[in-house]
Amino acid sequence: MENDRERTKERKVRHVSRRMVLALAAAAGLQAVAWPARAQQPAAVSEPVSAYPSKPIRLVVPYPPGGPTDLMARIVAVEMSKTIGQNILIENKPGASGMIGAEQVARSAPDGYTILCNASLHVINPSLYTKTRYDAIKDFAPITQLADVPLVLVVNNDLPVKTLDDLVALAKSGQPLSFGSAGNASAQHLSGATFKLAAGIDMQHIPYKGSTPALTDVMGGQVALMFDSMPSAMPYIRGGKLRAVATTTARRAQALPDVPTVAESGYPGFDISTWYALWAPAGTPALIVEKLSEHAARALKAPDVRKQYADLGAEPVGSTPAAFAAYLDSESTKWAKIVKDSGAKAD
Repeated sequence: MENDRERTKERKVRHVSRRMVLALAAAAGLQAVAWPARAQQPAAVSEPVSAYPSKPIRLVVPYPPGGPTDLMARIVAVEMSKTIGQNILIENKPGASGMIGAEQVARSAPDGYTILCNASLHVINPSLYTKTRYDAIKDFAPITQLADVPLVLVVNNDLPVKTLDDLVALAKSGQPLSFGSAGNASAQHLSGATFKLAAGIDMQHIPYKGSTPALTDVMGGQVALMFDSMPSAMPYIRGGKLRAVATTTARRAQALPDVPTVAESGYPGFDISTWYALWAPAGTPALIVEKLSEHAARALKAPDVRKQYADLGAEPVGSTPAAFAAYLDSESTKWAKIVKDSGAKAD
């Protein structure tokens, strides 16, 4: 009997032990499930603004490597890295007229570690697309305008055109003329369309996938002319392969001081340029935005940066965040009118 009582007691102890083990295992299992769930929550920003930057900064360029925006970004990023205390790393995210990379930045944490370098197309796109996945103004904090880049009207060397008067006279004589661009609704296209309206002439627009193939056809005579960005056109102008007729900004381009502007050639008020700038996601602390702006402005004053920009036909700016925000408002209004008047459509 005594042995039976001991065996019964042992069975109860083992039963309780198994229940305890199962309960503990269940509790441990619940914890294992709960920890990852907590880990998925957004981490609180613990770094004080005064410590910024404590790690490398990612600068997103929404176009392929080697293009004008990429060059502008890389030149200033190298110099900024020297003074801001961290590397600024370029990440190319091309596609959808710059909108893929821009959206990525708009959705990034507003901590100053992901910023955008984009061209003026950033404020043109809203007038071209009825729906975008972000707001080009509200979803970004303006940092600074890096540079202003005039467009230049270039013609084939065999075309009997040395001035805008020559071009208008040739068009009105009945000779068919075509102008190339880097694509539908690009700054090159809009500049050509705006001039066509201002001069009251007819020219056929031929869109290309980028400036290089368009310029190649201008040099080859397949297309008569092109309003192109200075960085891509300057090597051919300097090499004597294309003739520069006029530039598109209110003042003469520093890189082509002997070439008149469209405005002074009889079309007052004509003022179109491509420009490049930096943005952060909306909500980025003002002190971080100001710090980025100050270091960009300092970089743009460096002799090496100024020389490289000048070689590309770019004129450094380095505006404050407030000044750049005001400029964005005026540019958005201007380009909306240009797009409407030209009838340009996105691809």
